[in-house]
Amino acid sequence: MKSGLPKLCLLFVLCLSLAASAGSSTKRRAWITIGDAAYRQVKTIAPDAVSIDSRQLPGDKVHAIVVDEGRLAAIAGAIHQRLGQCGGFMYHGSEAEARATLERRRGLAPTRSYRIGQRELVKSMLAGMEEQHIEATILSLSAFTNRYYRSQSGVEASNWLLSAWRELAAGRTDISVMQINHRGYPQPSVSLIIAGSDLAEESVIVGAHLDSIVGSGMSETARAPGADDDASGVASMTEALRALIGSGYRPRRTIQVIAYAAEEAGLRGSQEIARQFKQANRKVAGVLQLDMTNYKGAANDIYLITDYTNSQQNAFLAQLIATYLPRLTVGYDKCGYGCSDHASWDAQGYPASMPFESSMARDNPHIHTSRDTLANSGNQTAHALKFARLAAAYMVELSSQ
Repeated sequence: MKSGLPKLCLLFVLCLSLAASAGSSTKRRAWITIGDAAYRQVKTIAPDAVSIDSRQLPGDKVHAIVVDEGRLAAIAGAIHQRLGQCGGFMYHGSEAEARATLERRRGLAPTRSYRIGQRELVKSMLAGMEEQHIEATILSLSAFTNRYYRSQSGVEASNWLLSAWRELAAGRTDISVMQINHRGYPQPSVSLIIAGSDLAEESVIVGAHLDSIVGSGMSETARAPGADDDASGVASMTEALRALIGSGYRPRRTIQVIAYAAEEAGLRGSQEIARQFKQANRKVAGVLQLDMTNYKGAANDIYLITDYTNSQQNAFLAQLIATYLPRLTVGYDKCGYGCSDHASWDAQGYPASMPFESSMARDNPHIHTSRDTLANSGNQTAHALKFARLAAAYMVELSSQ
């Protein structure tokens, strides 16, 4: 018995070593870029996060850091709770990609003239848009347990939206609806394309994000209804589509509407799509992002985000509001680095804008919790209808010029 004890001890130590190794192998490194204020918050909840590079970019000092991927949900929650920002970071597939993002100097988007020339069509289209359709979409999407980008219910939510958009497009041979699969996670983005006529090689992009999250940690059973963040944006976008398709409108430029996967995990879906556009040298006339449209927390109706967006296109949005929604008031605010999917397009040099539901200091306090329900947005969708109408006017006017 004594002669066998060293072997048993050695075997025991070996087993412990293998177990520890297996445990550490379940942790996956993630490379993200993040603004300076958000990085300071990350260090308080993820002290093992390591900065590998930093750069002073226009508007903010930005860090490239490596962190345990399992902490991303908590990071997003902390940024929202402590800084009042949504998102706040961009995920990258490798250290090289993160460093390249810091090195990239975003060129100015090409100067273009914006004009309004479809008044009769747009006004009739906007008059037929209704809150009840927006409410139905929000309730359907928020009924999923969650729409987390790694969960089965996140996939099912994508499948549901695919079916809903295909129903809208039925009978139109110039419209295609599909899912866009991504590397590394199961939730697909959903895309609807209305083919353009004589300017079909140029695209007008309108997006919102499909996924949802709770800051306390995610699992298959974690309840993350995401009614405002961002079922509301998807619902506003869907109502704009319903009106556009129902009118029989045929655009000159191609219109592509996208519900992005994995926004809450670092703008992953939109980054992949925007990079593909850039790599293919595809022309984009403009990008509009709808991320949270149904909680009216501040005095003005629509706030235009001024950082990591295009100032000329923002002025065009203000002009659209003055022309088609003259009773609405407009405010301006900043939302920080990587706050939503418009940042993915801006990083590739495309003109992007994000109209928001409130000032950032008074946005919906329930997002990233199980309390993000329609009831906690006042059991109304009148606010989201404003953004649906703006999106419809934007698509028609920009695709017809």
